Amino acid sequence: MVHDTAMNDFPITVRFPIHWGEMDAYGHVNNARYFTWFEAARIAYMARVGLVSTEMQKPEGGVGPIVAATNADFLRAVVFPADVVVGARVTRIGTSSLAMEYAVEDARSGVRYARGGAVLVTIRYPSYEKVPVPPEIRASIEALEGRIFE
Repeated sequence: MVHDTAMNDFPITVRFPIHWGEMDAYGHVNNARYFTWFEAARIAYMARVGLVSTEMQKPEGGVGPIVAATNADFLRAVVFPADVVVGARVTRIGTSSLAMEYAVEDARSGVRYARGGAVLVTIRYPSYEKVPVPPEIRASIEALEGRIFE
């Protein structure tokens, strides 16, 4: 049975199988892997709302996110074999920043392994100039999250 009700509050989820090579000398998944999972969920979220695009790579640039801060709280060890689901959501939209929240759960039992967060700043590439969150991105996030951010 696949458990998915706890992730209902996260509009974007990504599933990962645990590989033996992700285990460290202590017999559990290394803590650095969680940040890779957070990144994958964050990029999926940002691509969905239009904040990550090929426009950022062009010489004339475009608006995109950059991570200003990130954190994780490790609640339980993940051990092989397992499948995890990582959820991502936006919790705050500022003038030129977004706050995100992440959760890592067992795909079958729903056991919460970790939670985390990040602050992203919207910048213009390639100059790295801080810019306001574009109104169309704000609207896309609000539509995805199903609520209006103050």
